[in-house]
Amino acid sequence: MGVDVGPLGQVDPATLDPPYDHPPYRSSAARSPRERLLLVPGALESRTGPVFGDGLVRPLDHDLTRQHSGVPIGERIVVAGRLCDVGGHPVPGQLVEVWQANAAGRYSHRVDGHDAPLDPNFTGYGRCLTAPDGSFRFVTVRPGAYPWSNHPNAWRPAHVHFSVFGRAFADRLVTQMYFPGDPLLAFDPIFNSVADPSARARLVSSLDLDLADPGWAIGFRFDLVLGGSRATPLG
Repeated sequence: MGVDVGPLGQVDPATLDPPYDHPPYRSSAARSPRERLLLVPGALESRTGPVFGDGLVRPLDHDLTRQHSGVPIGERIVVAGRLCDVGGHPVPGQLVEVWQANAAGRYSHRVDGHDAPLDPNFTGYGRCLTAPDGSFRFVTVRPGAYPWSNHPNAWRPAHVHFSVFGRAFADRLVTQMYFPGDPLLAFDPIFNSVADPSARARLVSSLDLDLADPGWAIGFRFDLVLGGSRATPLG
């Protein structure tokens, strides 16, 4: 699985995202298109909106540890970063959403059949709007790894799902954030479906003690880039 390189040695941004059909990720075969994609001419609706007002996001939506009457179980973490465009400029006022499994590796969702315990004080969903400098910040617990049926003894690495609506529908980004040093990354077909090693590395957060809440939560940095050769890959 190669990476296309342009005449100046620059990586084609279109190759940074995983292919639609990646055989090691078994369910991608059923989800991938069978015919070539058609290029649809750009229209006004693809260059504007969606627009979200402040009233849609509540003050504590970013803090997944304070959404219930009790405290969730697990290692508390702060996940923060900046949302930038292709030129490195901040993208303010954009809706960023996260969802994840709890510390035992189970989602608060009826279709999750993992027999790990649910946490009544952890729903695993949060959202916020980016600040004028493009920054965002979430407080949560470190998710656990969990088994899945892709292949024998398959385990998904700990990860947090991110969704960014961006300034236009063409900027839509859904991806996953992983944790540094996780030994399961080497065996995960979803993570490894991103062929370019440098792009794959951008899916891994970095330990950042400046983001930590001393004595309470450790910090991880995860920046997001919309478009260009440094774009955050889909995940």
